[in-house]
Amino acid sequence: MPEVRVEDHIYTMPPQHGFTVAHFLTVADIERSARFYEMVFGGRILSLGDSSGAPGYIRIANTWLIVNIGGGPTPDKPSVTLGVPPNPDSLSSFMNIRVADIHDCYRRWQGRGAEFITEPMEKYGETRCYIRDPDGYIIEVGQSKPHVVYG
Repeated sequence: MPEVRVEDHIYTMPPQHGFTVAHFLTVADIERSARFYEMVFGGRILSLGDSSGAPGYIRIANTWLIVNIGGGPTPDKPSVTLGVPPNPDSLSSFMNIRVADIHDCYRRWQGRGAEFITEPMEKYGETRCYIRDPDGYIIEVGQSKPHVVYG
């Protein structure tokens, strides 16, 4: 069973106690997407799914990404159809990654094949930029100023 230790907490998938948060993306090609998140962010592919429709699982830092192809309604979601965004410039959500050194990540991830929309820019008291993944989803990469404390 995969596990990650973060601040003395062990996160496993599936969780043994409580819950774990994972982000789900509908993708056109499970392996292509998994390899992108593995190559760019150093994710660890735990599963590429199978022919029965099982999704792929990728562990990235202290979280999990679940990737699977789209499809029509199922008994547990009878009115929902999943699909890759038809217009990559019109999205309703995105992944948000916080980093310690955005300029280092920008250079490193760009070298691994990430396509950034722009270079890092100062905005709202932080520096950020966006990556587009193979299916058109955007990933915000941001570095907060040291004096900003959340929680």
